[in-house]
Amino acid sequence: MPEIEAKLAAMGHRLPPPPEPVGNYLAASRSGNIMWMAGVGSRRDDGTRITGKLGAGLTTDQGYEAARWCALNLLARMKAELGDLDRVSRILKVVGFVNSAPDFGEQAKVVDGASDLFVELFGEHGRHSRSAPGMAALPGGTAVIVECVVEVADA
Repeated sequence: MPEIEAKLAAMGHRLPPPPEPVGNYLAASRSGNIMWMAGVGSRRDDGTRITGKLGAGLTTDQGYEAARWCALNLLARMKAELGDLDRVSRILKVVGFVNSAPDFGEQAKVVDGASDLFVELFGEHGRHSRSAPGMAALPGGTAVIVECVVEVADA
């Protein structure tokens, strides 16, 4: 088993099936060693989705878990694109969109669910720049959508 997947398993996680694009876009696009990953929602490995608004039905902890599922879905897409997660040399940028009630202000804590997983998995190479805006609505009522940019090692 490749190193990153073995580490993921040791952390108690497994990759869900990679989500398919739900519109006219690519799951990932690449230029040289930089790969942009399209946003993925908070879908669990059994296909169920974490939906709702943070601060109006969902807690920050539930949002954190939703963002963690987003990161796992991104990893599944990375593996589908690259064949091996060990080819991810660095997580460069993460953007997490949080479906938020108007008075909810803990978007950064929610998106930490994705950021923490990347850092746990890749160490210093998982540390990244980030944005975590609150949104009035997200497609399908999903709680969180996360996208990222990664640096890829040559095959």
